[in-house]
Amino acid sequence: MTHARVLRIAVPIVLSNSTVPLLGVVDTAVVGQMGAAAPIGAVGIGAIILSSLYWLFAFLRMGTIGLASQAKGAGDTAEEHAILSRCLMIGLAGGALLIVVQLPLFAAAFWMSPASAEVESLARDYMAIRIWSAPALIALYGVTGWLIAEERTGAVLAQQLVMNGLNIVLNIWFVIGLSWGVAGVAWATFIAEWAGLLIGLWFCRGVFAAPHWRDKVKVFARAPLMRMALINRDIMLRSFLIQVIFVSFLFFSGDLGDVTLAANQVLMQFVFVTSYALDGFAHAVETLVGQAIGQKNRARLRQAAILGCIWAVLVAVALSIAFAVTGVSIIAIMATSEEVRAVAGAYLVYVALTPVCAVWSFMIDGIFVGATRARDMRDTMAISAVIYLILTGLLLPSFGNHGLWLALVISFLVRAVTLGMRYPDLEKTAVS
Repeated sequence: MTHARVLRIAVPIVLSNSTVPLLGVVDTAVVGQMGAAAPIGAVGIGAIILSSLYWLFAFLRMGTIGLASQAKGAGDTAEEHAILSRCLMIGLAGGALLIVVQLPLFAAAFWMSPASAEVESLARDYMAIRIWSAPALIALYGVTGWLIAEERTGAVLAQQLVMNGLNIVLNIWFVIGLSWGVAGVAWATFIAEWAGLLIGLWFCRGVFAAPHWRDKVKVFARAPLMRMALINRDIMLRSFLIQVIFVSFLFFSGDLGDVTLAANQVLMQFVFVTSYALDGFAHAVETLVGQAIGQKNRARLRQAAILGCIWAVLVAVALSIAFAVTGVSIIAIMATSEEVRAVAGAYLVYVALTPVCAVWSFMIDGIFVGATRARDMRDTMAISAVIYLILTGLLLPSFGNHGLWLALVISFLVRAVTLGMRYPDLEKTAVS
C-alpha cells in the first residue's frame, strides 16, 4: 500500500475523465459547421436526454468496483469472474429495456422540456439511432468498474481514448465529409460505443479463457445476485438524489433570471472539472478499501483511506488555488457576454471553495463504495438533499444566488459529515 500504487490507479482515471468534455466540444463544433442553430440544439438536447437515461445505470460501475475488489482481496477468482458476467447481463438487459420503451421515454422527455418542432424532430432522429448502442454503453459501465477493481485503470484510459478518438474521427467524416448532418453525429457515437465495449471485453479476455464466467451455478447463485441487486438499488437511489440537487440548482437559477442562469451554467463547469479530477482518487480508494475488506485487514483499510485522501486533498487545494487565480480568465473564454462574465465573477469564490469542501464527500463516498455500504450512502445522501432544499428555501429569498451557492457547498459538507459519522461502524463490522 504505497503512494505510487494510489497514483497508478487514480491518474489514468483522471486522464480518462478529461476526454469526456472534449467529445462534447467536438460534437458541437462539427454540427456548428452546418450553419444552422437547430442541429446544434437537437444534438445538445438529444445528448442530455440520453445521458440522463444512461446515468440511471451508472450504479453498475460503482457497485461492481466494491464487489469485485472485495472478491479480489479475498482471493476468490471464481467470484471475480462471475461478477463480470453478471455486469454484462445487467448492462445488456438494461440497454435492451431502454430500446423497447424508447418512444414513451422520449415523449415524456420532450413533454418536460419542450423544443421547437424542427429541433424536436432532429433530436428524435438523433436519439432513434443512438438508443441502439444503449446495451453497449451500459454494459461498459460494468466492465469499467471491473477493470478499476482489478487496478487496471491504464486499460480504462486506453479504452476511453480509442472510443472517444474514434467518435471524433467518425464525427468529422460523417458530418463534414459525407454531409450526414445530425444523423452522422448519432452514427459516429453508436459505432464508437459498441467499439468501446468490444475493446473493454478484449481487456477482460483473460476471464473468458477461464471457465468461471460461464459457470451458471456460480453466476446465477441467489445470494450474490440478491446482494448485487440491493447494493445497486441503493446506489441508484443515492445517485438520483444527487441529480435532484444539481437539476434543482439549475431550476432555481432560472428563477433568478437569464443572466444568472447563464453565469451559473458557466460556473458549474468548474464543479464538473472538480468532479473529474477527484473521481480518480475516489476510485483508487474504492478499489483498495474493497481489497482490504476482502482480506479482513483493518490496518490496510485505514492506510488505503489515508493515502487516497492525502492525494485528493492536495489536488483539491491545487484546484481551489487555480480557480481563484485563473477563474476570471476562464470565464472570459467561456462567455462572451459582459453581463454574464460580471455575474459569474461575482460568485467565483464559491467554485474556488468547492474543491476543498467537496473532496471529503468524494473520498468518504469512495470508502463506503469499497465497503459496499450502499444503504449508508443512500440514507446520508437523503439527509444531504433535504438539508440542501431547506437551506435553499431559507437562503434564496434573502440572499439570492449567494444563498443558492451556499446551500450547494454546504450540501457537500453535510454528505461528508453524515457519512463520516458512520465510518467507525464500517471499520468495526467490515473487517470483523
